[in-house]
Amino acid sequence: MITTTSLDPSVPAPPLPGGTVTVRRTTQPTARPHRRVHASGSCAPAGRRPRHPRAACAAGPAGAATAGPVPHDARALAARFAHQLVEVLTGARPAGQLMRHTSLDGYGQLAALVRAGALRRGGPADRPRLGPVHDRSPSPDAVEACVRVDLGRRHHMVAFRLEQRGPAGQWRCTAVEAR
Repeated sequence: MITTTSLDPSVPAPPLPGGTVTVRRTTQPTARPHRRVHASGSCAPAGRRPRHPRAACAAGPAGAATAGPVPHDARALAARFAHQLVEVLTGARPAGQLMRHTSLDGYGQLAALVRAGALRRGGPADRPRLGPVHDRSPSPDAVEACVRVDLGRRHHMVAFRLEQRGPAGQWRCTAVEAR
């Protein structure tokens, strides 16, 4: 018969009657810490990006609050908006989802294009394919872009203008045109 005890190794095991062998566990299981503490004393490694995207906008590289609009990547901004705009124009996304990203005039133009069916699909299998987005920044707070959209055998061009407006510097679409 073997019994297991987790006694302190410095204390001798009591003799057991009948020739029973006692096995001692010399090392106690240790629990892993929930978070690793690094040499800097913080739990997160240096250079790790914050989890919440707006946390990065709140403070600059030295931890000071930034004043004014943040510099943008015009090409990436135009490409993201072009993709969303084509989804709305083809009917894959409701136009209301772009309402907060458009000015009043821009939304009116977008709604008119959706009603007219500017980028109507030929069938359910026709998925829009976007060509390269051509963008231009006439000023630091504006981006004008156009993209070729292939829908089956038909080709369309979509052009739009994004402007940085308001105290927060949010980008809004102020003009949309499709042919």
